[in-house]
Amino acid sequence: MKYYSTRDRSWAGVALADAAFMGLAADGGLFLPERIPQVDMAKVEALAKQSYADMALYLAGLLFDDVATEDLECVVRGAYDFPIELRRLDEQFSTLELFHGPTHAFKDFGARFMGRMTGLLNTEDELVVLTATSGDTGSAVAHGFYNVPGVRVVVLYPEGKVSPLQEAQMTTLGGNIHPLRVAGTFDDCQRMVKSAFRDVALRERVRLTSANSINLLRWVPQSFYYFYGYCTWRKMTGRDMPTVVVPSGNYGNLTAGMLARRMGLPIKGFVAASNANDVVPEFLLTEQYRPRKSVQTVANAMDVGDPSNFERMMELCGGDVKALQGEVQGYSCSDEEIESAIKEIYEKYGYLSDPHSAVGYLAVKHLDVDGFYLSTAHAAKFGEVVEPAAGVAPVLPPSLAEAFGRERKSMPIEAADEALREFLLKM
Repeated sequence: MKYYSTRDRSWAGVALADAAFMGLAADGGLFLPERIPQVDMAKVEALAKQSYADMALYLAGLLFDDVATEDLECVVRGAYDFPIELRRLDEQFSTLELFHGPTHAFKDFGARFMGRMTGLLNTEDELVVLTATSGDTGSAVAHGFYNVPGVRVVVLYPEGKVSPLQEAQMTTLGGNIHPLRVAGTFDDCQRMVKSAFRDVALRERVRLTSANSINLLRWVPQSFYYFYGYCTWRKMTGRDMPTVVVPSGNYGNLTAGMLARRMGLPIKGFVAASNANDVVPEFLLTEQYRPRKSVQTVANAMDVGDPSNFERMMELCGGDVKALQGEVQGYSCSDEEIESAIKEIYEKYGYLSDPHSAVGYLAVKHLDVDGFYLSTAHAAKFGEVVEPAAGVAPVLPPSLAEAFGRERKSMPIEAADEALREFLLKM
C-alpha cells in the first residue's frame, strides 16, 4: 500500500514508513491510501464473533499489506487486549462504548496501535512524536508510546482547558514523555505543531512525526471499531444499514468511519455531532467553511475551531460538497443541552455519560436516528461536569484514581511557534 497527499497527488506513491514518520506531507496535506481495499463482510462478521483483535487483524492486513503477518499480529494483539461493548439503553438508544482501554477514551484504539507500529517501523535515529491535544489524545498517546525505544513524545495542551484527570494522565508518566502547558487554546497548540512540521530547517535537525489523527497510523485503526459496532448492532437488533452518530472535534474519528464505509461496511451514513464549535455542521448546512477560534465548552475534547481532518472528509468525497452532505448530517448543541442530557440519561437509564458522548445521545434524540452513537470516554474523566449535572459522582476506575494521585510535571510555554522550535532544538 502506498499513500498520497490530499493537497497534491504528485505527492503519491509514498511508502508506509515515510508517510507515518512525516505525519503531514511536505505540501501540508494529509495522507490517504492510494487504493481502498474491499472487505469480505461475511468474514468480518465471523471474526467479530471470535474477538475484536481477530477482526482487527484481518482489516489491518488489508490496509497494511506490506507489513509481515507475524509483525502485524504482534501489533494488533498487543494493542487490543481490552473489551469493546455495545450498550443498549432502550429501543431507540444504543451506544458503542469505546472507553474500556487503559486511558478510558476511544483514542486508545489508535494510539496503542500507532505506538507499537512506530516501534516496529522505526529503524533509524531517535524519533520525536509531536502532538497537540484538546484532552484525550494527549493521555492516549503518552500511554501508547510510553517507553517505546527510540521515541520521545512531546504533547502540547492548552493550560486550564483540559480536565484535571486528563492533565494527570499525560503529566505523571515522566520518562520519554514531555508535556508542554501552552498559554492558549487547542487551536494554538495545533498551529504550533503544524508550523514545526512546515519548518524545513528544524526538520533537518530534529526527526519529527505526529500522533494526532493527521497521522495515518493513528487514523486508520479507528476505522476498525465501526465494523465491530455494525456487527454487534446488527446481531442485537436484527436490523441493517445503521446511521452512526460520531461526537466530533478534529474529525479524525468520523473520517475513519467514512474510510470503513468505502471499504464496504454497509452503513447508511453518519451524523457529525458537535458542541458549540460547529464549523463542520455549519458547512453542511451553508456550504461555507468558516474556521474560527474555538470556544471553551464542557465537552472540551471537541473544542476545535479549524479541524484538520476536514481535508480528508472532502477528499474522500472527491471534493463534492453534495456527496458529503448526502453521507454526513450535522448537529450541534449548547453546554446547557449537554448538561441536561447527562441528567436525563442518568435519570432514565441509570447510566452515567461523559459530556462528549451526551452530544451523541442528543443527536440520536433530535434527529430520530436509527443506529447507534459512539461513547468516546468514561464519565469519570469528566467528573467535574458529570457530578453536578447528574447529581452523582462517577466511580473512578483504579487506573484513573492512581493517575490522579501522582505528581504532575509539565513545562509552561507561550503560544508561539518559535517557543516550540526552541524547545525541540534544546530537548
